[in-house]
Amino acid sequence: MNKGHKMILREHFGIKAKSDQYVIALAGNPNVGKSTVFNALTGLRQHTGNWPGKTVDNAQGSFSFKDTDFLMIDLPGTYSILTNTVEEEIARDFICFAVPDVTVVVLDATSLERNLNIALQVMEITSKVIVCVNLLDEAKKNKITLNLPGLEKELGVPVVGTSARQGIGLDKLKEMLYLAVKEQVIFRPRQLHYSPEVEEAIAQILPKIEQLGLSDYLHPRWLALRLLDNDEMLLRKVSAYLTANSDDDIYREVSMAL
Repeated sequence: MNKGHKMILREHFGIKAKSDQYVIALAGNPNVGKSTVFNALTGLRQHTGNWPGKTVDNAQGSFSFKDTDFLMIDLPGTYSILTNTVEEEIARDFICFAVPDVTVVVLDATSLERNLNIALQVMEITSKVIVCVNLLDEAKKNKITLNLPGLEKELGVPVVGTSARQGIGLDKLKEMLYLAVKEQVIFRPRQLHYSPEVEEAIAQILPKIEQLGLSDYLHPRWLALRLLDNDEMLLRKVSAYLTANSDDDIYREVSMAL
């Protein structure tokens, strides 16, 4: 996908990144220190407003690292991105259709088991994910020991530990973002496997999805799962967002085939 296509898609969400800026999505549960990470990285270089057509706050901020410019979008805090709430809808749609260059998922080091749910959901949508395990200081106070290299191996994506309130680990996070956008990181996100019946249904749908040429925009397996959920709203959004970038014939074909 070229830069022009990305810019058009992002404008749907009120994102006006400069041509040389990389767009970073920041996702995570409420109360994991996500906004603290955002504020620590972007400082006073922020803009706030509402998401287009919503009353939910939209925060954008910029920062530079090694002569590379980043625009970070602080997505609403959610426990899931299966669109049961407006906040979940915004987070999912942005990751799907605004095509962020990297998505950082912030987790609470004191409650990894609960927090990993959203990380796994995001990893089904996009492979370019960095997991930021925040609140390491709180984990230490609670005598919780974390094996971050082991977690990175299990997830198949970079894992960075931070204590954002103290500024600890943020330089490493910026370094990892830099390496990611410069394509010096290999992402092999762990994929969830479902029951044999679901996997068989996915296998039947995948060839049809792959023929439509949507892989630059959406992960085919994830789209297959949402279609099995009979997510008609998603199909309408595929057409609404993506027709801006391709001829109408492709999206008539989407509606018919899916």
